[in-house]
Amino acid sequence: MRVLLGRVPASVPASVAGWRVAALPGRVYPALVAGEAIAKGQLITDLTLSEWRLLDAFEDDIYELRRLTLTDGRHGWTYICADHTHAAPHDWDLDTFERNHLTDYLKRCAAWRHRYETRTT
Repeated sequence: MRVLLGRVPASVPASVAGWRVAALPGRVYPALVAGEAIAKGQLITDLTLSEWRLLDAFEDDIYELRRLTLTDGRHGWTYICADHTHAAPHDWDLDTFERNHLTDYLKRCAAWRHRYETRTT
């Protein structure tokens, strides 16, 4: 978030039943897809309108923004992968991502942010 937004927004732990964090073949990032699981993550609580726009532009075309009911009854907006055929049958692994892909992924995010700012200014 710091690379994309220039800050780390406030967030709280959150989970949603009936969804899983799936691996995506050929990609290092995950997708939230319907499944028999409870997906855990963070609910960001203070995005500005311009940050929402930036994230909407950043997200891949396979994602759609959807409002979900969390396990504690709150609601949150998230990018889901509506077409589960894009997802692998196994879950995405954060430890593997951090160990093998995080450094390069952050570089790609920074390059994307630079291109985005160049186009919008």
